Amino acid sequence: MLIQFGLGNYKSEPSSVTLIKDCEDRYFLSFVVDIEPVSLDTKSQSIGIDLGIKTFAVMSNGEKAESPSYKKLDRKVRKLQKKLARQHKDSKRRDKTRIQIAKRHNQIADTRRDFLHKLSTKMTRENQAIVLEDLNVSGMVKNRKLSRVISLLSLREFRTLCKAKSAKYDRTFICLSRWEPTSQVCSECGFKWGKLDLKVRQIKCLNCGTEHDRDGNAAKNIEKVGIGHCHDSKCTSRRSKPTSVVSVNEA
Repeated sequence: MLIQFGLGNYKSEPSSVTLIKDCEDRYFLSFVVDIEPVSLDTKSQSIGIDLGIKTFAVMSNGEKAESPSYKKLDRKVRKLQKKLARQHKDSKRRDKTRIQIAKRHNQIADTRRDFLHKLSTKMTRENQAIVLEDLNVSGMVKNRKLSRVISLLSLREFRTLCKAKSAKYDRTFICLSRWEPTSQVCSECGFKWGKLDLKVRQIKCLNCGTEHDRDGNAAKNIEKVGIGHCHDSKCTSRRSKPTSVVSVNEA
């Protein structure tokens, strides 16, 4: 059997073939095969990626990746779910509404999956080492105001894809501890200013005078820590409160 992948054709016998039917009555074949790691030339040695809600991913090289908007489809899902709740069980109209909801969910999932696959492939192809931060997603979704948005982004799935494709392309994948203070340190001089409110998006370090975008600064620190550099080693003895260390402009 000939199995085709994005980088070429590999002759491999599948260890298993699974037929999958989803709630929209679509059928898929899932193959499990063994492949060898692929070696590709890289543009850079390493990259740090800071994941967020407003901007899905901010890279240490200055690039940003915006997630597709799911608001329109999500509103349709909510409207149909309210309609479904008012319909009689085992009725034809209820079954028709259920299929409509499944189609909307599949549209969201397909759009998200396409975006995550393209971004993770781009990151792993162009960089030898990919550094991410271990986010507490299960704790983040407990926030009632942000839980639906966070669930739609699938931050955990992006990490899983990066890890799998790093093994495929023979890359190094590093996941930092969630307790690493990447947002509390100047990426230029190593000055530590402490915790900041989430609404603070622009930071100016009073030690070196460098102005930082919050997410861009965190991405640079993620890369430095990931490749083995201690980002606060230059100013280990300096500790202060955020109000006396940074000047901020609210977004």
